[in-house]
Amino acid sequence: MKIALVGYGKMGKIIDEISQNRRHEVVARLKETPTKESLNDADVVIEFSNPEAAFENIKVCLENKIPVICGTTGWLDKKAEIERIAVEQNSAFLYGSNFSLGVNLFFALNEKLAKLMNNVDEYQCQLEEIHHIHKKDAPSGTAISIAEGIIENSKYEAWKMDETKDKELGIFAIREDEVPGTHSVFYRSEVDEIEIKHTAFNRNGFALGAVIAAEWIVGKQGVFSMKDVLGL
Repeated sequence: MKIALVGYGKMGKIIDEISQNRRHEVVARLKETPTKESLNDADVVIEFSNPEAAFENIKVCLENKIPVICGTTGWLDKKAEIERIAVEQNSAFLYGSNFSLGVNLFFALNEKLAKLMNNVDEYQCQLEEIHHIHKKDAPSGTAISIAEGIIENSKYEAWKMDETKDKELGIFAIREDEVPGTHSVFYRSEVDEIEIKHTAFNRNGFALGAVIAAEWIVGKQGVFSMKDVLGL
């Protein structure tokens, strides 16, 4: 494939290396808003930029009929509009708050556990995420996805930054050193605690998952998620 990388920070550079190792051609490495010309007839765009730039970056690519894999978090208030544009343009869009295989299996486990705990009133759920000090958004997109998975399968109606109270599910966001990403879900009662946890050791798993998603989406139309890619 011909891959255009939009956003060329630490993640972009790892994706670049993995793409070439998988025999793809990286035809653009962009730190600015793309144009039709700068995308160099790419087959697919992988977008890891920042919350302020993501919407316009993705919009330009979809309007040029190029499918987009997006891993930028912190801009989801505009996600519905991007999905509408993707459908209108007969293009394809896939957003992932986290592309690693382990995290997406964790998402499925989290939803299953939420269903099991739903009728056990003695336990209260709490989320915690830890990331490096350079991460701009909080809570992380992955933590939001985890919270949404719990809300869809439990008594909780919304999430908030803080401690869980009544039907508001709490998320603690911690910024520490160079931590790639650690996400924990706790169910606590007066007598014990159940915890599920995912710890990333580096960014390579995120990057590989994004490239696999890019390989999968070429030739498709519509709005997708990593569940579609992995058949979960």
